[in-house]
Amino acid sequence: MTVSPNVNTTVVLVHGAFAENSSWNGVIQRLTQSGVRAFAASNPLRSLTGDAQYVGDVVRGVDGPVVLVGHSYGGMVITQAAASADNVQALVYVGAFAPDAGESALQLTDRFPGSSLDRAVSGVPLATGETDLTIRPEVFREQFCADVDADTAALMAATQRAISDRALSEPLTTSTPAWRSLRSWFVSGGADKNIPAAAIAFFAERAGSEGTTVVADASHAIAVSQPDVVTRTILAAIMR
Repeated sequence: MTVSPNVNTTVVLVHGAFAENSSWNGVIQRLTQSGVRAFAASNPLRSLTGDAQYVGDVVRGVDGPVVLVGHSYGGMVITQAAASADNVQALVYVGAFAPDAGESALQLTDRFPGSSLDRAVSGVPLATGETDLTIRPEVFREQFCADVDADTAALMAATQRAISDRALSEPLTTSTPAWRSLRSWFVSGGADKNIPAAAIAFFAERAGSEGTTVVADASHAIAVSQPDVVTRTILAAIMR
């Protein structure tokens, strides 16, 4: 699908926990080939409030409408950030949380059975009193990206970004989550071991998703393993 050159929409992609900007490489490449401007916004992964404020600043700095895309914990961030950015026209959740007011990533993970993330992470205490969490390298591929080749998975494990436990436990503070007023699309992997499939289905239904795609055997890292499917979902959000 090639987008008409008169479509003045920019796609801003926000990675989640245990990932970094290069996780969007395949999607950005395909969006660019389709004539869409796209870039990845570095997610600080320090606190939901601070992360959303930063991403909101980035989005407000874009000239024209934005489709805001979040992966995993990045869904928490875009939900809060979009509430204060008037140029966001749609949201795309890629294996991502879509919280309501007062809900945290940790709370939502525990609400639905199926996640094995708690057994895969290790922590490093910080001087602030918080703990930085990463997925242990020896289980990273199985936990995070089982459908990615071994060499790529090893690189992803070595370059993963740590997330503060504060970010995962901090609830959405905006009184009205952005998905209540903006159109949303959802795409996820049926073999996701981080965020249970039941949770994604719940988020999509609650948000009134205009398009929900589940790739049965795809992992949590669906943007890496299935960039074509993710790109098609984003293009659908642009063209509506």
